[in-house]
This record gives sequence, C-alpha cells and structure tokens, in this order.
Amino acid sequence: MVDAAALDWIVRLGDPAFEDWDGFTAWLEADPRHAERYHALEADAADLATLVPAPAQGMPAIAPRASSRRGLWISGAFAASVAAIAGYGVLQNRADPYGIETAPGETRTVALADGTSIALNGGSRVILDHRDSRIATLERGEAYFMVRHDADRPFRVKAGEDELLDVGTAFDVARDGAGIRVGVAEGAVLFNPSGEKVRLEAGQGLLSNGRSIRLAEVSPESVGGWRQGTLDYDGAPLEQVSADLSRALGHRIAVAPAIATRSFRGTISLDVVRDDPARLGPLLNVRIRRNGDGWEITPLP
Repeated sequence: MVDAAALDWIVRLGDPAFEDWDGFTAWLEADPRHAERYHALEADAADLATLVPAPAQGMPAIAPRASSRRGLWISGAFAASVAAIAGYGVLQNRADPYGIETAPGETRTVALADGTSIALNGGSRVILDHRDSRIATLERGEAYFMVRHDADRPFRVKAGEDELLDVGTAFDVARDGAGIRVGVAEGAVLFNPSGEKVRLEAGQGLLSNGRSIRLAEVSPESVGGWRQGTLDYDGAPLEQVSADLSRALGHRIAVAPAIATRSFRGTISLDVVRDDPARLGPLLNVRIRRNGDGWEITPLP
C-alpha cells in the first residue's frame, strides 16, 4: 500500500544514519501518488509531533550530531515520524466522506461494503464514508435503505437534524423543504434515538417538520414503491405529490397554492405519465398544463 510505504520512508529518513537516497528518489519517481502521499503523511506527522510531550525534567538530553546536507532537507522528520506511527491509527479513523447523487428522473442503487444497499430516487444526494459503511447522510431527495443488521454496529441515517437507527430494516426516507418522511417496509427503525426515541415497525410511517411529529400507517409493500414505478398515497397533500413526481419524472411540477394542501388518495403509475404529466389531471381532479420548462397543477376552471 502506498500509505504504508510512505510511512516507512518517513521513519527511515528520520534516522540520522540513513543513506539510501537513490532508493528514496526512485520510489518517488515511480508513481506521482508516492510523492503526494509522502508529503501528506509527513504533514500529518508534523502535526502529531506537536502532541508528543517534551522530555521530563532530569532526563538526559541527546547530544545533536552534525547533519549532512541531505539530512537538513528532512530536518525534524524523525521526531514527527515517531508521532505518526503512534497516531496513525487515529489518522486512519478520520472520516473520509464522499457523495452519491442522481439527477431528477434518474435512479441509482449503491452497494456498501457491509452488505447494505441504498437505492436513490431522482434528484437525490447521499453522503457516505469510505471508512465507515454504517452511516449515511441524506442531504436531499429520497432513498430506500436495505440494511444488513449488525446489533453491535447499527446503521445510522442522518437527515438534517433528525437521525434514524436501524433495528434490522428496510425503510424509505424522503427529505425536502417541508421536513422528512419515513416509511418502514421490514423490521424496525428508531427515530431520533437521542431525542424522541420513536420506534417505527414495519407498516408504520412518520412525518417530521422539525416542530412536530406525526405517525401514520403505511402499506409495507408500497414503501419505496417508486423503485417499481408506482407512487401510493393515502391522504397526502398535493404539494407532496408534486414534489414526488418532480423527483421521479425529472420534470419540474409545481402546484398552485390554492390547492397545495388538498389531499389525494390513490396510486400513480409513473410509466403512464412519464412523457405527459397532463394525463394525471383526471386522477387528481385538477388541471395540469405546461408552464415554461415545467408543469403546473391548478384547480379545474
């Protein structure tokens, strides 16, 4: 591994008796990543070296020896490398986040190292960690989590100020400006384990807007239904329906304020309306028409 070799060179270069300059130069020139990782770890080592306590009073000092010209080039590296080796485990435990996102109308499934998989709906972004496959942050949009349960290391999902803890679970989380929605298909999740501690079993859902929490019954089969091309609702406001349609279809679909809170019960087949959202009009009992580069849901005349 490049990091292991770089650390080995840091230690060796810190030895006053070091002579293998040709070998070190050859290693640096063999791959551009070698120099990059060497200097990055040397900088980390220098930072960690500041944490090493000074010699206790009364301890014998080590007499300095004359340094060679090349030795001056890495002056102080040996002390830093000692700290680097002692603290390298800390460095390895640092978060290493990366983002996965989808465009509106696009879906994607990500397999994690622990066996968990995450399906992303359109217009969504999730932050993961290369060094910890048991945590995810939903920045926006919607994701369906199929979690491999580990009682010793439960999977955590963060969405804004809220957090979900898996209890052997398949569940869906949607996050938008109105808050978050959760639906559980299998197992159970714990909502805000450090706060409200609301346990949701399969067939239960939750809506949170940051001020209040509302529980609801859901059909386990309908949770994450967008993955199979359907959206199921039981009294959802049209503003939620329009947001879901925008994600899934890749079209901007707005709803007139006058009917934004009107509730809808029914099932929408995404394939039927993908190319022409206006076909939804009769089902929603509204008028849907073009508005610029998107669509608008308005009351019937």
